[in-house]
Amino acid sequence: MSRAESHPSRRAFIGAAGAVAATGLAAGCESPAPQPGPPPSAASMTRVSPVGRYQAGITLPQPAQPNLLALVADLGDAVAAGPLLAELGQAIHTLTAGNDPRLLGLPPGDLTVTIGVGARLVRMSDPALPGAADLPQFSRERIAPQARGGDLLIQICASDALLLPVTAAALLDQAGDRIRERWRQSGRRGPNIPVDKDISAPQNLLGFIDGIVGPHTTAEHQRHLWLAGPAPVAGGTLAVLRRMELDLPRFAALSVADQEAVFGRHRATAVPLSGGTMASAPNLGAKTPDGRYLIPADAHVRRANPNVVGVGLMLRRSYSTDEPTPGLLFISFQNDIRTFTNTLAHMDDSDALLRFTTTTASATFLILPGFDQQHPLGARMFH
Repeated sequence: MSRAESHPSRRAFIGAAGAVAATGLAAGCESPAPQPGPPPSAASMTRVSPVGRYQAGITLPQPAQPNLLALVADLGDAVAAGPLLAELGQAIHTLTAGNDPRLLGLPPGDLTVTIGVGARLVRMSDPALPGAADLPQFSRERIAPQARGGDLLIQICASDALLLPVTAAALLDQAGDRIRERWRQSGRRGPNIPVDKDISAPQNLLGFIDGIVGPHTTAEHQRHLWLAGPAPVAGGTLAVLRRMELDLPRFAALSVADQEAVFGRHRATAVPLSGGTMASAPNLGAKTPDGRYLIPADAHVRRANPNVVGVGLMLRRSYSTDEPTPGLLFISFQNDIRTFTNTLAHMDDSDALLRFTTTTASATFLILPGFDQQHPLGARMFH
């Protein structure tokens, strides 16, 4: 009997209590979004194909599903990565098609699973490949050894939160004792708010719209997101995961004007403090009549501005979490790891937002290129 035909693993029920993370906003925050209606059922969701040049779960679907589960694991010392990744790719195909009994009858809807490999595995394949370097340490970190780094990322996204732990259990069952789980984190994105004609973004736990700046067009994706080469990684990208605790009471105690000064945007409208529209680029040189910057020197939109830092754009997503304490799971995708590291180093110096965050987990992964039935997941890197 194959793994897919066996009884569901008992892991299907581990962590289910943490599968759905609440996303309420800080007390007193205005919301420019209309009250959302009842969510559509998973059965009515459009299926997202797992095959193609790029893995699903990064730019497809659009907008991103509201629920995410990130699972980080290590491979055993004697485990060959190639066969494991190929098996996981085949399991993803059957799960997203709804043909795997380990879904326990749940319709897959818009389920996506995205697989990345950590720096150690990249170095084993070729130390010259993108993704071979571990993330450096930064300030405001309180990270246990178990929560730093890792060999394997399994990112599961869906509109139906019930799919997250069930899909994770199926993939862990597929891998068996070849992998050891390090940590997992579930999170949820708020309702999407229109930013521009084809761009929308959700609010975060601090009440501000998140992810306005980033590569949004196909041309921008090619320039800033996808790896063009070398051949084993072409069509992949580099992911950074950072789990952060937020000091919500201290932030909520600030006046609205002081909260806006932290971000450099108006809370209710997301318009930069320098004026314009939600989609306008912040005017970092704009000043008041008495010579003060409209966007403070330590505002987040200034310290993280790619033009100021001198880096490309990153596709950023933040998921609100509530376990063990309220916080964010930050994920960024970029084709040059310096886009992230240089940005955070610039923020680390004097970004007002970081005063309210403590990072408790950190890792980077090479998101593997896409796959299909003829080209198994990871086959170009791990023969």
